[in-house]
Amino acid sequence: MGNKTKGSIRTIAIVLGGLIILTALSAFGIINNYIQTVVMFIGINIIFSSSLNIVNGYMGEFSCGHGGFMAVGAYVSSILSVLLFTSNKFTGSPLLPPTLAVFLFPVIILIGGAVAALAGLIVAFPSFKTRDDYLAIITIAANFIILTVLNNVEAVGGSRGFMGMKSTMYAMEELVPLPWMIVWIFAFTVFTILAIKRLMGSILGKGISAIRYDEISAEIMSVNTNKMKLIAFMFSSGLAGVAGGLFAHVLGFINPASFGIMKSTEGLVMVYLGGMGSLSGSVMSAVFFTVLLELMRPLQILKWVLIPLLLILLMQFRPEGIMGNRELSDIFPKIGKFFGGEKRHG
Repeated sequence: MGNKTKGSIRTIAIVLGGLIILTALSAFGIINNYIQTVVMFIGINIIFSSSLNIVNGYMGEFSCGHGGFMAVGAYVSSILSVLLFTSNKFTGSPLLPPTLAVFLFPVIILIGGAVAALAGLIVAFPSFKTRDDYLAIITIAANFIILTVLNNVEAVGGSRGFMGMKSTMYAMEELVPLPWMIVWIFAFTVFTILAIKRLMGSILGKGISAIRYDEISAEIMSVNTNKMKLIAFMFSSGLAGVAGGLFAHVLGFINPASFGIMKSTEGLVMVYLGGMGSLSGSVMSAVFFTVLLELMRPLQILKWVLIPLLLILLMQFRPEGIMGNRELSDIFPKIGKFFGGEKRHG
């Protein structure tokens, strides 16, 4: 049995063990609802920050409107959830038996992510001709376009927001009494990390990274930079949509204001805090940032001054972030060997 096979078995065992322990602690009330909620938001922020790192970190572009794609995924998955599994104003009764929610919930989240990926084309095509500050302006504009549309569509509540997703959670818990949202967030977080790791370790990932170092040189070396940008933006936007769908179901209520420029700024803080091009950094910064937000909750409105200030300080004193573009396996090679991988170079 090779090292990679042994590493895969260890990874699966650790993931399943972590899921079982977390589910048991939640199901038996050993960790209370507040701690559970914080843990769920940590998972959502890991997905959100890691997805933005694909564009801002690995590809070296500057996207500032990632919250808009999160909004698309949140609204699409929420509407599907309410239509299929709850009594609602559109169809009256649910279109499917609520007991099917357990099995179809991940499909709904993935559909939300797929629609968000399509919305990512709004940014992908203009990115062929623009970079840096110009691309930042385009992504901010895309964020505002998405939110303006949602604010003016009364069918989804307009500025008042949309609700009803909690009923889907209750339907899952009635069938099997487990903390299903923790289970699904854990599963999607692991899926996101593995998917990004697989993408960036592939030939496509090398092409995406080549753009960061020198786009013109990448084109000379036969890298189809337009194709790489399409893949990166759509994959990044799709994962942001997945984070949005999970976010909506944890809260049970969403409105366009939840996904404004402040949400996009949170993503930027996490990416630059962890390190551009570092998946390990995105995970670490998401954990740190989520806990920091909870500690600052008593400060109320002042925390929205401190968060952008943190981004400014990062750019001034630690622009490479905690990890730079390194992974934990680069610093601790034994970690990579334990999971059957190799130390990353470059």
